[in-house]
Amino acid sequence: MKILCVCGLGQGTSLILKMNVEEVLGEKNIMADVEHIDLSSATSMSADYIITSNELADSLQDQPAKVIVVNNYFDMEEIKAAIDANIKQ
Repeated sequence: MKILCVCGLGQGTSLILKMNVEEVLGEKNIMADVEHIDLSSATSMSADYIITSNELADSLQDQPAKVIVVNNYFDMEEIKAAIDANIKQ
C-alpha cells in the first residue's frame, strides 16, 4: 500500500505528518510505503491513500486515491482515528 502525506510545499508539515503516520501504522502492524510530497506533485502520483489537511483536500478530489483529512498533523489521536476509519488491512 502507498500513502502520500501532502502539504503545500512538501517540506516541513508533510514530513511531520509522514513520521506520525508511520508511527501509527507501526503500532497497528500495517505495512505501507509512506512518502511526503507537495500538492502539485501529488496530483501526478499514484497512491492508495492521500493524507492531507481540509484546505488541500478539495484540490485532490480528482485523484483515484482515497483522500483522508487530518487537520492537526501533530495530533496523534486524530491521525489514529483517521487511519482507523479509512485504512483496513
